[in-house]
Amino acid sequence: MAEHDKEDSVIESVMEKIHNHDTSSDSDSDHGKPKSESDSLKSKIYRIFGREKPVHKVLGGGKPADIFLWRNKKISAGVLGGATAIWVLFELLECHLLTLVCYFLILALALLFLWSNASTFINKSPPHIPEVRIPEEPVLQIAAALRIEINWAFSVLRDIASGRDLKKFLTGIAGLWVLSIVGSWCNFLTLFYIAFVLLHTVPVFYEKYEDQVDAFAEKAMIEIKKQYAVFDAKVLSKIPMGPLKGKKKD
Repeated sequence: MAEHDKEDSVIESVMEKIHNHDTSSDSDSDHGKPKSESDSLKSKIYRIFGREKPVHKVLGGGKPADIFLWRNKKISAGVLGGATAIWVLFELLECHLLTLVCYFLILALALLFLWSNASTFINKSPPHIPEVRIPEEPVLQIAAALRIEINWAFSVLRDIASGRDLKKFLTGIAGLWVLSIVGSWCNFLTLFYIAFVLLHTVPVFYEKYEDQVDAFAEKAMIEIKKQYAVFDAKVLSKIPMGPLKGKKKD
């Protein structure tokens, strides 16, 4: 009976917070605030992942963000079409990357070799073969960015493994489990292509229907938190955490 009362109190507290949030927003709208103040409040409404910047800035800005958000439809369609052609070539036609690269190099080297030797007989200048060198600065920038992301991933994994946050542990396990299921359905190339297509569709859809998606996401997060509170009261609170609780209290 006591456990049932505890669960009811947890659910009631969550519902009371939701009710207070709704009533406070209604009271603000009833007072008839100026337009500038309402605009500032609108910028502080719920955004997915706590986003405060525009979608274009979140994607890094510049040309990549322009491509993902279809600022230039011809370029975006060309990039997506090229990725689709590569996926069809390697996945559906079952070509191998190394074999295709070797065939291309054989053809290019044969044509350039014949052209260079035949130019003396046909009185034409030999082909101009540019000298290709990889610049150092972009490579160092990419390596530095990858190092930051990899160190962040290791930090998250270490934090999860330390046993401090049960919620983060369950989230990590669930994410890896879902990723393993998706990986069993398709290979890495198909998974990369799906992610590439999603980058060309989800951001532009979200930018177009931003307010509706954020409102729906807010309701979904409230429902998830309510269900997690019930799950915490029924299951997680009954799991012994060992000596970590004593250390935290000290």
